[in-house]
Amino acid sequence: MQRWTSVVGAAQLARQLASQQERPSAPGGRRPPAYRALADGIRLLVLEGRVPVAARLPAERELALALSVSRTTVAAAYEALRADGFLESRRGAGSWTAVPPGNPLPARGLEPLPPESLGTLIDLGTAALNAPEPWLTRAVQGALGELPPYATTHGDYPAGLPALRATIARRYTELGVPTMPEQIMVTTGAMGAIDAICHLFAGRGERVAVESPSYANILQLIREAGARLVPVAMGEGLSGWEMDRWRQVLRESAPRLAYVVADFHNPTGALADEERRRTLVDAARAAGTVVVADETMRELPLDADVELPRPMCAFDPAGSSVITVGSASKAFWAGMRIGWVRAAPEIVRSLVAARAYADLGTPVLEQLAVAWLMDTGEWADAVAWRRAQARDNRDALVAAVRRELPDWEFAVPSGGLTLWVRAGGLSGSRIAVAGERVGVRVPSGPRFGVDGAFEGYVRLPFTVGGPLADEAAARLAAAARLVASGAHLGPEPTRTFVA
Repeated sequence: MQRWTSVVGAAQLARQLASQQERPSAPGGRRPPAYRALADGIRLLVLEGRVPVAARLPAERELALALSVSRTTVAAAYEALRADGFLESRRGAGSWTAVPPGNPLPARGLEPLPPESLGTLIDLGTAALNAPEPWLTRAVQGALGELPPYATTHGDYPAGLPALRATIARRYTELGVPTMPEQIMVTTGAMGAIDAICHLFAGRGERVAVESPSYANILQLIREAGARLVPVAMGEGLSGWEMDRWRQVLRESAPRLAYVVADFHNPTGALADEERRRTLVDAARAAGTVVVADETMRELPLDADVELPRPMCAFDPAGSSVITVGSASKAFWAGMRIGWVRAAPEIVRSLVAARAYADLGTPVLEQLAVAWLMDTGEWADAVAWRRAQARDNRDALVAAVRRELPDWEFAVPSGGLTLWVRAGGLSGSRIAVAGERVGVRVPSGPRFGVDGAFEGYVRLPFTVGGPLADEAAARLAAAARLVASGAHLGPEPTRTFVA
């Protein structure tokens, strides 16, 4: 029985090993044996998510040739990985990566803090900002003015209010992607949209390809739907996807869905260029895979020189191979639980029909508020204010972390709401535990990975600025010192939500 879900070629693994920084010498100035250095390098690639869990590794002879080392060295490295629990093997099936039972596994997210806790604990667990005023108040007042005709109906609109569907369709048309209202379904947030898509397309046991790392809530949603996650490692830095890896996964695993965040990826902040978008859509279409494009961060470019590529649906205007998900939560306010789906009319009809057994529809007043914002032009003003707020917070947080934690590594994204940070060789899970002790809540890297990857990372959102960003970084530095000291901290909390 096949135990692996993807394959790592010898040349690919050799390139990834060569890209690692030179590892420090052992105590006394001695370098570790060649086999141990190779085993440590592969183990680090697994923990950082650059080599997926359950990926078949090359045969010993193939990897030895690619690395210009002896086969004995590779065999000893594989044996060390098996002994450490990072490799499993079976005669005739090869060897595939694993994570030992004692290693931190992806946990559920962090519960949002109640308002009364905000004065004592700095919450970096939620990538969402306060409501934009006065736009929220004006939107609600405008919605109340439009409400009376709807109040005479039963109030259930499974596809969404016709006025809002038409407004959203017009926005895509203005982006150069002709869209009819029949291609739009309004949902209760982006999570509601993706949940409906997963239940329609990805039944129990179906494969879903996901970026590695990816958005923690969606990973958990897919798991609970019973689908099988197939991780595809992200490229280094902010360039986004490695297309060779995507082609390989789509060809070999034939996933039913591929969930991607092309615009200011959560958590890395990467922005996929137009050529990568086109290539992914073409490769997915050839494999029979439906791409779910999450655009919740699209309206948050923070730097003046950012040129947004065309949306993913521009390469599949009919909406049969690309299902687009949008939301008001990140660009406007998370308390405004309005999301939407753009897809082919027949897909929208199927989603709407299935909704009768879910939530029946999205609250009317919130839909009217979003429609009012978009139709009056107030949406653009509110989002511009949001971008300025996020930009100031980003710059303050980056400066504070660089000052307090100079050995932490990250690339500064040009948009979005999150900073993906390599925590100076420390365990992200232990930093999360220590942070709770010193008054800062931060989600660890494994929450955004599959099967224990990204242990050396944390995610920091742009939700605090000014003196509060300075204080958050100081508390993170205190947490890092606790972890480095080897203090006993206990297990990481397993709560239920990361936004």
